[in-house]
Amino acid sequence: MDMNWISIGDISDIPLRGARCVKTPQGKIAVFRTAENEVFAIEDHCPHKGGPLSQGIVHAKAVTCPLHNWVISLETGKALGADEGEVRTIPVRNEDGALYIALESLMMAAE
Repeated sequence: MDMNWISIGDISDIPLRGARCVKTPQGKIAVFRTAENEVFAIEDHCPHKGGPLSQGIVHAKAVTCPLHNWVISLETGKALGADEGEVRTIPVRNEDGALYIALESLMMAAE
């Protein structure tokens, strides 16, 4: 199945170790930029109590939820440490700084 790549702006729109929230028909997506300029996209709600992960602290390839300090892997969407749970990850493409997310994967995962 072909991916439906949606433009979500430029990497410069997201501060280093920061995030941006993108609203889609399938819900809010948090797009993160690491200190190494890697970009990841995951659902913007912690699997614990639904905290806004886009407002969390980014460190290495993980984000710490601002509500209860759960640490979520940006690569896998899984909670790290003793916590259990996960969020969906969304494919991201970085083409010379232009960022795209694949919404087809969201629709497939929602079915």
